[in-house]
Amino acid sequence: MKLNELMPSVPRKARKRVGRGESSGLGKTSGKGSNGQKSRAGGGVKPYFEGGQMPIYRRVPKRGFSNALFKKEYAIITLDLLNRFEDGAEVTPEILFETGLVRKMMDGIKVLGNGTLDKKLTVKAHKVSASAKAAIEAKGGVVEIIEVKTFADVAKNNK
Repeated sequence: MKLNELMPSVPRKARKRVGRGESSGLGKTSGKGSNGQKSRAGGGVKPYFEGGQMPIYRRVPKRGFSNALFKKEYAIITLDLLNRFEDGAEVTPEILFETGLVRKMMDGIKVLGNGTLDKKLTVKAHKVSASAKAAIEAKGGVVEIIEVKTFADVAKNNK
């Protein structure tokens, strides 16, 4: 057996060899019929073309707006993950990134109250849920909110 003799276990459809003589059944016009837009190379109308009438996507009015460009995405950290730190440690976004708990910094860090916390920690994050804040403070820890930089802040600094 040679490399060029390898075949898939499931048989496949034979390739259509077009334009190779009339007796092949797919000669001359290669199965495309006579003249017209659809017989040309790259020919055919777009699926949304409606023959020249005003298309539906232009007849229907635009609605709403999108703020997707300004959407903030936060890296999520749970209380269970914070248990990996030593008692009395300070947890910052930089430390979370170095330890590998956060792979991508995104727009900031958000601490959620999933799980339980067993240690007293000082947590510095951009956002903290109410349940997470209560759990951290119940163990004698401190929560510090880091200000999130907005486009307006950055633009102000660049003036």
